[in-house]
Amino acid sequence: MRSKSALAQQIADTLPPEVVEVVLTGSVSRGMEDEVSDIEMLVVTEQQPVKEWCFDHCGLDGELGSWGAQDTPSVRVSGYRDGVPIEEIWWSRAFAEEQIAAYGSVEAIANGVSLRSSGLLEAWQVHLRDYPEELAAARIEEAALTWGGYAPASFLTVTRPDERFALVERLVDDARRVCTIVFALNRVWEPTHKRLAQRVATLAVKPERMAERIVEALSVSDAATAVRTLTQLQIDTVALAPSGPNIDRARTWLPRVLDVLG
Repeated sequence: MRSKSALAQQIADTLPPEVVEVVLTGSVSRGMEDEVSDIEMLVVTEQQPVKEWCFDHCGLDGELGSWGAQDTPSVRVSGYRDGVPIEEIWWSRAFAEEQIAAYGSVEAIANGVSLRSSGLLEAWQVHLRDYPEELAAARIEEAALTWGGYAPASFLTVTRPDERFALVERLVDDARRVCTIVFALNRVWEPTHKRLAQRVATLAVKPERMAERIVEALSVSDAATAVRTLTQLQIDTVALAPSGPNIDRARTWLPRVLDVLG
């Protein structure tokens, strides 16, 4: 059976000449795929792609679909090739350049593998080697925004037995913010949170057992224990961050949450 990277290359080779760049992204581009992994690709055309045209030329089999908002410059095409699920995101060159300049959706591009190129991917990746200090500082401050400014005792409302959904919602949001801070501290473009333990393992600056503690907080049945576990992780995370209004407030406020929880 062909590898998924080879299958992706076959798809790229069938795309029409209007396609100027094809980038393999996701777990396959990093060599981390398994038997259930799909293939993700960025397809760049010189002009703004049209959904119907993309469906006609995507190189996929069977019934095609699309996901997400349909009124954006992105055209998303999902389908199969040889039984393997495929997701293609089609951008115009101009929109791609806008995304890179604004550091949007850049982690996938920074780690992408070229399947067809006119030199764009190489130029984008050179640009993305620099993670600006001011951008990292802004993302850290934004991530810490919700950690303070109201009574710590309010956390008791999500530890009630009938508030599991609200509890999990809060835990997931806080865990996501921890990830944003840690990746920004390391000047590494933040990935998706799949295989988080593997992605965090190579980072130089991180709280001890970061990924494992997130899993523990989300898995434990006792609500107060879950909040305490994640709050301590948040405390350890902001201790690593540079001073700023939101970080400084969080350093004072988060220990008070622990006090309230006993």
